[in-house]
Amino acid sequence: MAGFSAAADSTAGLKDVNIVISTTKGDIELALYPSKAPVTVANFLNLINRGYYKGITFHRVIPDFMIQGGDPTGTGMGGPGYSFEDEFSPALKHDGPGVLSMANAGPGTNGSQFFITHVATPHLDGRHTIFGKVLKGQNIVNSIVRGDKIKDIRILDKNAAAAVLKAEAARVAQWNKTLDAAK
Repeated sequence: MAGFSAAADSTAGLKDVNIVISTTKGDIELALYPSKAPVTVANFLNLINRGYYKGITFHRVIPDFMIQGGDPTGTGMGGPGYSFEDEFSPALKHDGPGVLSMANAGPGTNGSQFFITHVATPHLDGRHTIFGKVLKGQNIVNSIVRGDKIKDIRILDKNAAAAVLKAEAARVAQWNKTLDAAK
């Protein structure tokens, strides 16, 4: 079919992947959307599998706005040593609490930092890639303060996650080379 890339064909049928972020305040269950943001979800899953997020703090918390984590330096300036493109889906909006998005420093600067909203933040639409949503634990999101930690992130749907990583295998291999070189 004209207008469809091989990558789009390989990600169109991907199923949502449920994960649990265990924090010092409790657990947050989220659904990730690989059919809408396949590169972003593959990056997040790969970092989870590598244990990247274990022990990282929520370094930025703005009440009635969002919580942000994923920076190993805790300063808001750190990341995995690579960046990747934005993925905007017209079907996904920052339309309420619990939206999971990539934090960035501008177009094409996504890495490891993410945020979860407390409220609708429509001014972020088209600026930050949405790649998931809170299913359970928004009360935990709302209770997190600066310095609270991510204890672990568990992937609940291993088969669905494996399909996402397989669909983006070339990108994952490229990212892992960068991550391994930084060790």
